[in-house]
Amino acid sequence: MLAQLDASAVRRWCSAADRAMTARQAEIDDLNVFPIPDGDTGTNLSLTLHSAAAAVDTDRSATPGSVLAAMARGAVMGARGNSGVIVSQILQAMADSFGAAAAEIGGADVGRALTAAADAADAAVADPVEGTILSVIRAAAQGATTAEGDLADTVRGCQQAAAQALARTPEQLPVLAQAGVVDAGGQGLLVLLDALAGVVLGSRDETSAASEGDTRADSPARRLRPDVADPSSSEVHREAGSPEYAYEVQYLLYGSDPAATRLKDQLVELGDSVVVVGAGSPEGSAGRVFNVHVHVNDVGAAIEAGIEAGRPHRITVVRFADQIAAQLAASAQAAERTGVAVLAVAPGPGLAEVFHAEGVYVVDGGPTQNPSTAEVLEAIQSTGAARVVVLPNASAVGAVADLAAERARADGIEVAVVPTKSPVQGLAAVAVHDPRRRFADDVIAMAEAAAATRFAEVTVAVRESITYAGRCQAGDVLGLIDGEVVEIGSDYGTVGVSLVGRLISAGGELVTVLAGADPAGALACETVERYVRTQHPLVEITALPGGQPHFPLLIGVE
Repeated sequence: MLAQLDASAVRRWCSAADRAMTARQAEIDDLNVFPIPDGDTGTNLSLTLHSAAAAVDTDRSATPGSVLAAMARGAVMGARGNSGVIVSQILQAMADSFGAAAAEIGGADVGRALTAAADAADAAVADPVEGTILSVIRAAAQGATTAEGDLADTVRGCQQAAAQALARTPEQLPVLAQAGVVDAGGQGLLVLLDALAGVVLGSRDETSAASEGDTRADSPARRLRPDVADPSSSEVHREAGSPEYAYEVQYLLYGSDPAATRLKDQLVELGDSVVVVGAGSPEGSAGRVFNVHVHVNDVGAAIEAGIEAGRPHRITVVRFADQIAAQLAASAQAAERTGVAVLAVAPGPGLAEVFHAEGVYVVDGGPTQNPSTAEVLEAIQSTGAARVVVLPNASAVGAVADLAAERARADGIEVAVVPTKSPVQGLAAVAVHDPRRRFADDVIAMAEAAAATRFAEVTVAVRESITYAGRCQAGDVLGLIDGEVVEIGSDYGTVGVSLVGRLISAGGELVTVLAGADPAGALACETVERYVRTQHPLVEITALPGGQPHFPLLIGVE
């Protein structure tokens, strides 16, 4: 049982969470309320944590805070779906709360970090809803902070409160109660917290899993464990660097006050920007720990001076020319960007071709294969444009698009995300796009066009469930309007005609129908087209081969 979290423990937590989420991926997928392939929470969370684990595996940080920062960065860049994005935000908030320099993390630290994570998760969602992952992380934070004990007590309190909150989610969301399930995202978060509890409490499963995941002889978790009494003392401002000296050298040093004074004098002879700051005596150590910083040309001499003075560790060397080159390259790249581009997420080759024909860049993705933050970010950057409009075209992709846009803005690209929930809304937005307008005005026009487009979908139930239209069986044809099941039938064309009739009855001048990859979708598309031309001759209709999976028909009415 651990009294503190160190770097090795955080690595084991990440590895155990990755394996546990993969093992329970199908179980969490099966908790999705709607009986259609619609986002796959377990799959998204598994991919998100797998990306986090990959980042930690290549990280060589020596402190738990910095390892968790790597875990969070990996999760953010690999986040898929709303739950994946929220979990990545939770990890990022915890990492920020701990700070990269913290050598060990106790129960009170975990409580504060979970509170920060709950706040960050709430802030990441425009309209927080009770009975979701947000309720579970909030309860976990409360359980951790009220435990008022050591690390083990804190984690137990967090785990138990999260489990109880998860059990209450059907009481908070009627749709969960109707389906007889708990919230899928909340269940995924509990898997993450259970993995942390396994590490701290020393469960048999976690111990064996950790030993499988961290058996390398040169593992940094086995080699490095800094013991800094005052973690804040290791944070040193990194200057831009004197032109006379090419390198910045920094390390922590165990030694005495006289030795540190002599070292400071030696470093003054070698370079400039010399800082040697004492941080007190680590527990069980006869000496003090010092933070040493200097700008030099002779890196070896600066490190040798430290060896003569005591025991240096956590040595970092930065070449200023590399930093300057990277900054110049980024500035040059930003300066070369011109014009406006539109980027759309599109499931299926047909839809991709439709968007391509309008001059739109495309990221492959949709239900069951949501793109990651990194994929959307890479696509934004690859446009070469100074201003980019992103069309997520699915509710589950919206949070990923927002996160990618935030990262792109940090690189100097102006990005706006139009919250399209269906490809037909994306097509409506593209139809009014005019790059000659002011960027803000163009984004507003595209958003208004998308919002004015009501959308419907025809799909097939994959299991028995209760819907707003009644009970459906596996294999039934479902008709959804704005994401809600309103029709249950046995034929694509019949359900499609009913959906179009409902939408047109509320007013509409243009119908767009996209036929899916299922060959029967093309026949259904023809049926809908005949219905509109004969029953609503004043309404214009456009039928296109979308090629999207899972949805034989996508319908939009403007």
